[in-house]
Amino acid sequence: MAEIKKMGYCVNGEWKESEAEKYMDVTDSSTGEVIAQVPCCTPDEVEEAIASAQAAFPEWSSLSLAKRQQYMFRWRDVLYAHKEELSVLCAKELGKNIKEARGDVQKAIEPTEEACALPTMIQGDAAMQVTTGYDTATYRKPLGVTAGIVPMNFPAMIPWGWMVPLSIACGNTVVLKASSQTPLTAMRIMELFYTEGGFPKGVVNLVTCSRVEADILLTDERVKAVTFVGTTGVGKQVYSKAAAHGKRVQAQCEAKNHALVLEDCNLEATVNAIINSTYGCAGMRCMALPVVCVQESIADEFVSLLKKKAEAMKLGCAYDEDTDLGPVVNAGHKEKICNWIQKGIDEGAELVLDGRNVVVPGYENGFFVGPTILDHVTPEMTVGNREIFGPVTCIKRVKDYEEGIAVMNANPFANGSCIFTQSGYYSRKFAMETDGGMVGINVGIPVPTAYFPFSGNKDSFFGDLHVLGKDGYRFFTRAKTVTTHWFDEAAGKRKVGTWEGSTEA
Repeated sequence: MAEIKKMGYCVNGEWKESEAEKYMDVTDSSTGEVIAQVPCCTPDEVEEAIASAQAAFPEWSSLSLAKRQQYMFRWRDVLYAHKEELSVLCAKELGKNIKEARGDVQKAIEPTEEACALPTMIQGDAAMQVTTGYDTATYRKPLGVTAGIVPMNFPAMIPWGWMVPLSIACGNTVVLKASSQTPLTAMRIMELFYTEGGFPKGVVNLVTCSRVEADILLTDERVKAVTFVGTTGVGKQVYSKAAAHGKRVQAQCEAKNHALVLEDCNLEATVNAIINSTYGCAGMRCMALPVVCVQESIADEFVSLLKKKAEAMKLGCAYDEDTDLGPVVNAGHKEKICNWIQKGIDEGAELVLDGRNVVVPGYENGFFVGPTILDHVTPEMTVGNREIFGPVTCIKRVKDYEEGIAVMNANPFANGSCIFTQSGYYSRKFAMETDGGMVGINVGIPVPTAYFPFSGNKDSFFGDLHVLGKDGYRFFTRAKTVTTHWFDEAAGKRKVGTWEGSTEA
């Protein structure tokens, strides 16, 4: 049996033992063993984290841009130095295979690298002589305390890529509500943040708790902005409550991404891309491709090849280098996925490949679900319209492009969408007409680099400014517009002033 670690919470750069009455289990997804317990922090402890961030804000925000940039450069190097350690921890607690876990950590590093461009990205606008004798400039200023509410599926990228780097680079301080299901990666990065990153105490604080205690982050007047990632139902509540209390909100929510496969596609390359997208991370990502709209003329051939390649995937321990498909996060999530598969069958879908009863030798207690394919899924079936968050592919057969785009856009979610075709005409038409916020042309996972926003639409996102890219810098800062006018003291006449630069670092 693995040693069960009892974790604490981090406030003002120090780890503390919680007074929580309830602790939540964290499992090794491959073995099913409980490896840690994290506290359901008390309301007082959540408020303590906010107070710590509030106290750290004046000093941190007063540092020059160059000084904060230097912190980010050093922090980037720390993350690279510990990338393998963090990847193994991510694979163990979540279940995505080790190669995908390395990608998770890399996606935390990329926004940190983007934050190193702070002095350029945070620049405002200026114009002289906007009217006679007057100059105007707009500056970007930090907000104060920001909060991040974290899901279970990207324990490195989402808290430490989406919620921290741009916020602190811009001069804010942060309270993270880490996922209670997969908190260990975020907690280890939290340790490194102070021990090797050398950041001032209180710049980032971390708690684990239930929705009840997390609600404090939505209502406390000291918190100025909230970034949330999770289900649409909760996201709507977070958005409405936080906005009602005067906060900025980014609520990244559920997805049911669709691909449109036309008869002129490169079939082999298309199936490979969909295998990678649909079954990567065991389907536990909002940019998976759980629905494929296939043109009827090639549907039988497509499904046959998809099944063949899916059956060839090696299921195994998440931290085994040879594993193609690891387990899902825990027993409850496995049960939820299996229930969705049965619901699809009950709704009339054809079960082409069933992954519910797979057994991995040596890991019989792991939370494994094999690749699953449901064919002849029709628009009215909920299995093809609601997020399953597992390795399940739904096939919707369509006559042509027009029917395919109509089926796709009828879905309430619009995080991403893809088309597979050799036609430039249909590719361009698709890019213009799809509701998806992130679009792939012969690309199965159309997630942009950190220099561009992660831009979902419809019920996949609530807010005005997306995470990352220029949107991220705007979200984590407020505009201050200054108009200047000077007088000639000697003559008592108006005189336009000049701007003086500073070399202070």
